[in-house]
Amino acid sequence: MSTLTSIESVATTISAAAAASPGRRILVGIAGSPGAGKSTIADAVVEYLNLAVARQAALLPMDGFHLPQARLVELGRRDRMGAPDTFDVPGFVSVLDALTAPTAFGPHGTAVFAPGFDRTVEEAVPNAITIGPEYSVVVVEGNYLLLDTDGWAEVAPTLNLTFFVALPRVIRHQRLIDRHVRFGKSREDAELWSLGTDERNAVVIEATAGRADHTIAL
Repeated sequence: MSTLTSIESVATTISAAAAASPGRRILVGIAGSPGAGKSTIADAVVEYLNLAVARQAALLPMDGFHLPQARLVELGRRDRMGAPDTFDVPGFVSVLDALTAPTAFGPHGTAVFAPGFDRTVEEAVPNAITIGPEYSVVVVEGNYLLLDTDGWAEVAPTLNLTFFVALPRVIRHQRLIDRHVRFGKSREDAELWSLGTDERNAVVIEATAGRADHTIAL
């Protein structure tokens, strides 16, 4: 496993994988713990790839597959939102499978739709993301891409290339606290959630790091 230290090196690695699979779409997974910077890195990588080749890469965040809050309340899991069993894993796998179907890529392909996520209300937004057939690379980012429990074991086999984002815990915690405050939590509640629920999830996620093809350390 190599460690990559720049957006350029990550994008170059992805481009090489795409070039090795001409005529087909590849799925690239960027995993990591809450606050590690997955979303920022994935956005930057997609932008870099698209500057090199217009409309080469699309982005699919895992957040859109959070179960609705009402459903989490029914299941008694609202206070653990973000844990492995609080996502629509079958729905996520279904979209990944659709993206790799022959009918979804190429000049005669059809678009695939996926949910987005509104952090201000912490709810999924149906069909907020459209991935057209022109994209040869789909960058998938999320916490549990490399997990092998709670149904997540079906995800990794759909990914052609995987990365794990590494970041010191103290920096992750501060980023998480700031993010929770930015989206409406009090500083006290943000700290409790970041050091409690988020950190328990992080322990599970960090244990999957060794399954990635590469580590990202920016």
